[in-house]
Amino acid sequence: MRPSRWWRRATHPSLSTAEARDEMVRHQIEARGLTDPELLRAFRTVPREQFVESRDPYGDQALPIEEGQTISQPYVVAFMTDVARPQRPGGWRGARALEVGTGSGYQAAILAELGAELTSVERHLELNRRAGEALKRAGYAAVQLVVGDGTHGYPPNAPYDVVIVTAGGPSVPTPLLEQLNPEGGRLLMPVGGREHQWLTLVERRGDDFASRPLEPVVFVPLLGDHGVESPGGGAPER
Repeated sequence: MRPSRWWRRATHPSLSTAEARDEMVRHQIEARGLTDPELLRAFRTVPREQFVESRDPYGDQALPIEEGQTISQPYVVAFMTDVARPQRPGGWRGARALEVGTGSGYQAAILAELGAELTSVERHLELNRRAGEALKRAGYAAVQLVVGDGTHGYPPNAPYDVVIVTAGGPSVPTPLLEQLNPEGGRLLMPVGGREHQWLTLVERRGDDFASRPLEPVVFVPLLGDHGVESPGGGAPER
């Protein structure tokens, strides 16, 4: 999702971090129609500045991080979290979740703050290390971090009530679909080419999978055996 679609407001440098988070929530998230109280509380609580090196960590834009990756703008993280919310008693609280692409660790922190039992897989060792340090500093050390090819999911903790993929690929990897909870598991992933994808929601009921596109987005490519290309640089899997 491109920030140019929305009114943009830079965080004022004189604000405290708590005030900056409140401004972010009111002007970037609530103003765009997301009103779930628990979601807004989480975004007012998680210290985004712990996860990104920027003079304006609460600004309305994506920011670069190591290994050529990015941290999405706050609204995109909020939108994805809101859409992926488990359709089960208690919502996120106690839900088993898988994140593919830990990145900075900010999305993981939001899900942990909401009460998810989260496993997050990252292919870059250095990103995994940095995200782990940031999560510990912010008080979310219970998140299980795994280094590996996230397109294979993480079978030891399956099935998952929710799978969130933070990179785009030509199709949803079959292993991730197989690891969804058959009783209403939900998967959210950008699906499409390198330059343009649709944020797509997949819901599982038994052996049936219902898919619907939600919003046009541009995410970094999902690399791996079931992603854009294999780790060895081979052709995309179809």
